[in-house]
Amino acid sequence: MIKAVIFDMDGVLIDTEKWLNKYWRQAAGEAGFEMTKEQALAIRSLAGKYAEPYLKRELGENFSYRAVRERRKELMNAHIEQYGIEKKPGADELLDYLRGHKIQTAVATATDLPRAEDYLKQVGLYEKFDRIICASMVENGKPKPDIYRYACRQIAQRPEDCIAVEDSPNGVRAAVDAGLRTVMVPDLSRAEGETAAVITAEADTLFDIILMMEDGALT
Repeated sequence: MIKAVIFDMDGVLIDTEKWLNKYWRQAAGEAGFEMTKEQALAIRSLAGKYAEPYLKRELGENFSYRAVRERRKELMNAHIEQYGIEKKPGADELLDYLRGHKIQTAVATATDLPRAEDYLKQVGLYEKFDRIICASMVENGKPKPDIYRYACRQIAQRPEDCIAVEDSPNGVRAAVDAGLRTVMVPDLSRAEGETAAVITAEADTLFDIILMMEDGALT
């Protein structure tokens, strides 16, 4: 029986991953490094302690991860200030469905708490969650399972009674290793290889998760 659904945020609830990819690459370029789309994709949901050595291996030891990340944040903030944030299709409907069926909801995101709360409030989703969990609250961020295990403890549910909703391989690995059934809703890439092998299901949109639950495919 499903007692809770725990969501990644960027790329799952809000349509921000495409801009994060763009501005990581732009910030790197401004610093004199050519970051590919694939390299930017590889650090989706990846905690800084893992993203930094990865990018140094890919781009060279002189790559200044912290400086580039700060510039990426500046670019992203300017974009959001001008254009706002878009919700992913089906976010409201799925969250309302879960609440109507007395299923708890939480967020497990690599984004820091102030920004996560701000983004969710901007799109009117904040009040629909029982808990907001961020990587800064645990020792190891994604792809390690800490954040999902901690989220389960915060809502007092066993991992096996929870479903995770993710859009990236790093997030999928964190959720699966924590013992949650995991649904991938692809954003910038579909489930392939090891990721496809470990997920419980792949859904084209958040709307499809409602159909899966109605059909009993996730019970």
